[in-house]
Amino acid sequence: MPDNLVIVESPAKAKTIKKFLGKDFQVEASMGHVRDLPAKKLGIDTDNDFEPTYEVPDSKKTVIKKLKAAAKTAKKLWIATDEDREGEAIGWHLLSALKIGKSHDVKRIVFHEITKEAIDKAIKTPRDINHELVDAQQARRILDRIVGYTLSPFLWNKVYRGLSAGRVQSVAVRIIVDREKEIKAFNPEEYWSVIADLETEKKESFTAEFQKKDGKKFVPTNEKEATEVVEGSKNNDFTVSAIEEKKLKKNPSPPFTTSTLQQAASNKLGFSVKQTMVVAQQLYEGVNLGKGEGQTGLITYMRTDSVTLSKKAIDDSSTTIEKLFGREYLLSKPRTFKGKTKNAQEAHEAIRPTEMHRTPESLKDILDNQQLKLYTLIWQRTMATQMAAAELKRIGANIDTVSSVDSKTVLTFRTTGQSVEFDGFLRVYKSNKENDTEEENEEENELGEKFMPPLKEKDDINCLEINPEQHFTKPPPRYTEATLVKKLEEEGIGRPSTYAPTISTIQQRGYITKDGRQLVPESIAFTVTDLLVEHFKDIVDLQFTAKIENNLDEISKGEVEWVPFMKSFYDPYNALLEKKNNEVKKEDIIKETTDELCPECGSSMTVKLSRFGKFLACSTYPKCKGKKSTPEEAEKKAAQEEERKKLEEEMKLGKCPDCGSDLGVKNGRFGPFVGCNGYPKCKHIQKIEKTSGVKCDKCNKGELVEKRTKRGKKFWGCNKYPDCDNASWTYPGNKKD
Repeated sequence: MPDNLVIVESPAKAKTIKKFLGKDFQVEASMGHVRDLPAKKLGIDTDNDFEPTYEVPDSKKTVIKKLKAAAKTAKKLWIATDEDREGEAIGWHLLSALKIGKSHDVKRIVFHEITKEAIDKAIKTPRDINHELVDAQQARRILDRIVGYTLSPFLWNKVYRGLSAGRVQSVAVRIIVDREKEIKAFNPEEYWSVIADLETEKKESFTAEFQKKDGKKFVPTNEKEATEVVEGSKNNDFTVSAIEEKKLKKNPSPPFTTSTLQQAASNKLGFSVKQTMVVAQQLYEGVNLGKGEGQTGLITYMRTDSVTLSKKAIDDSSTTIEKLFGREYLLSKPRTFKGKTKNAQEAHEAIRPTEMHRTPESLKDILDNQQLKLYTLIWQRTMATQMAAAELKRIGANIDTVSSVDSKTVLTFRTTGQSVEFDGFLRVYKSNKENDTEEENEEENELGEKFMPPLKEKDDINCLEINPEQHFTKPPPRYTEATLVKKLEEEGIGRPSTYAPTISTIQQRGYITKDGRQLVPESIAFTVTDLLVEHFKDIVDLQFTAKIENNLDEISKGEVEWVPFMKSFYDPYNALLEKKNNEVKKEDIIKETTDELCPECGSSMTVKLSRFGKFLACSTYPKCKGKKSTPEEAEKKAAQEEERKKLEEEMKLGKCPDCGSDLGVKNGRFGPFVGCNGYPKCKHIQKIEKTSGVKCDKCNKGELVEKRTKRGKKFWGCNKYPDCDNASWTYPGNKKD
């Protein structure tokens, strides 16, 4: 039997590491955490220094049995779990669960990438378990357990059962709710733009936008003001009054951290935050490359706040850049970046490919579609960081005309142009306009080409046409997963490892739904947020939550002890919870009264909440149990029924293939579907696929059909899925040939 036992978290990681170690090493996987707090009770002795009670879940008992047997015969045990707090805690729990005593030879090794060089270095430089990191993880876990296990029952008693609260999740919900309130309270303001179609003496056409009146910025706020500009400019002589030319250098963004990778993958690839982390984990743990390389880790560790690149990564990037693009794209010295996060955690490097010479092109026949997209994004971003700056030339021109309405007034129009003198890093890393946010499209516009004919001062310009256009200011946009991650990071809430599970949790709990890419709060999110803001303001306060994160960082550095920290949080929190449990009455949470009358007894009805949303209940409950839908919900159901009947007529459904009864369109949780009218005796169902008559423009084999997301939102996708993943929110019939 091998003398060395190496324990990692996952089988994929074990398989990759195994190939770098000799026959004297046995590599096994713990399958993540092997111990945790009990599932059905608090498991924390709050009167005895917050002593936790850990258990081995039934699902992990077989794993522990196998690892114990392997540890018995091994002379040396190597804990090779991830290098962050969570990984450190898993290693510590393993030693306890396996009953490894001081007599055992235990080594803790960490590495940022799964390569031979990294593994060899880790084996040569082992250390002990870092108990400060373990304490920080324990403090976070116990803190989250206390908040979740005590505040959630408060919500059950005061609102309804099944609700949940959490130290980070409740703050995330509040951020989304507050934005929705801003949107609802927003009052759009009218403004107008005036665009002139102009032409030079050489018949080169271009456009310019009205900007100034008598040298001062002026934005028309109504049709009258816009019309005055139009009438004053029509059939006039225009003259170039000023020209500015500016040369700029644009540097690339830093290499990816966890949050910036999640944002970019959402904006450019349409990945959810959870999807990004799942795929990144696969790339980190290793993919079988074949050709003698076998299982190979393709990127560095994907949970990091760092924007640093190793000397090897920089040197390899430079070699690859010169080979692929030429010496003119090289830097005279490496470009470094300063991280934004003052509490950057344990990770040592940004997310990058383990080998820069391993291009996306070389992996296109090995990786699946999602893996290739994410790897390409990481490779391109890393390469860009070590490439020369893009060199741009920007030109702006003011074009004046004297108003024909008021001869004393000078109207100034502005046109701009831009050319890329040298593409630099843009050669490899550009934005994808189809998926980018508005902010990134603006960035892309800054870096792209924009035509403007050669102009010089005092040139005469001919006005071909001039048009006003009405606009209204827009409310702030709803959060997407990408912008929520950005907000959480900016506020110092959560850490790289928590963003994905937090966003998944608030959707699974029914607080937030997705409309396309937008995160939309449900009515219960408003109720719970308002309740917590009123009675537990610290729990949903952004600054307080960020301070907690800072305290956890200080524990991980040995600057603060975890038990006094827990006491400083728990004592005032527990006193407040006891007070609010006595003070807050369920009937005070929802105080909405209506003019609706009870269908059973004729009494007035009040608004109540359930897990399915608001409904109307008789004010005399429990004497009368009459209830009905709110007018809004009734209207929604009526619209769904109308849509159902319309679909049923259009589809001309026949007989059930299973029992011969009539088929009908039914309304389900995730939208309409076809089902047998003989239900529940016959449970035949089938999806509704409304054809567009448009051939798939990606695979040229399938046809685009109407589909629905899990939340019931319509989209159009190829009927050859999963072989073809083409999808669009837009009706394909609107596409131009």
